Amino acid sequence: MDTEEIDNLKLSPEQAIELQRKLSKRVVTSGEVISPGYIAGVDIATWRDKPECQAAIVILSYPALEIAEIEVAQGEINFPYIPGLLSFREIPLILEAWRKIKLMPDIIMVDGQGIAHPRRIGLASHLGVLLNIPSIGCAKSRLCGSFEISADEPGSYSNLIDKEEIIGVALRTKNNVKPLYVSIGHKISLENAIYWVMECCSGYRLPQPTRLAHLAAGGNLKQCTIVI
Repeated sequence: MDTEEIDNLKLSPEQAIELQRKLSKRVVTSGEVISPGYIAGVDIATWRDKPECQAAIVILSYPALEIAEIEVAQGEINFPYIPGLLSFREIPLILEAWRKIKLMPDIIMVDGQGIAHPRRIGLASHLGVLLNIPSIGCAKSRLCGSFEISADEPGSYSNLIDKEEIIGVALRTKNNVKPLYVSIGHKISLENAIYWVMECCSGYRLPQPTRLAHLAAGGNLKQCTIVI
């Protein structure tokens, strides 16, 4: 990682957009993870009543999906809230938490977009490129693209299309709930990304890595390190 790519707090919005265009060319949209030992979930929480935010990385063993490590980092976010540039708000704290981890995951699942982004470089892709690890975007809401309503059965999906390009899928992970927007982050195919999201859902709408990362970021999951 070079300084320009991680020192996001010094970038103007215009510089951030230019950096996104450069990084998007480095995103690898193919690859297959066969048998991961650890899968990480990443999320960040903000609070209305205080300026600090908290990023969390939860690492689960696979196939048991048991918590192996939780690391968090707290701090203020200084980059402005601009749709499409959220990775520049969140990545500095996420990287701070990342520097603490003792177990190296084989996949990172991010509560955010991968290439399902106007410039094809959402948080999951940005982070995957910086860390050079397969990553998957598992967003609860859609940033761009359109899709047709898919069947209600878990595992069914519809392609998410933007400018005649498939940028992800609207994936049903549970009966009678809204779809999850899954997209390639980095170094993984869309089919493999869908497989691992479904493999990790365990009956919830969200895959366990990001669901638990959400709880940890909000202070609702005890921090721990258990080296297996």
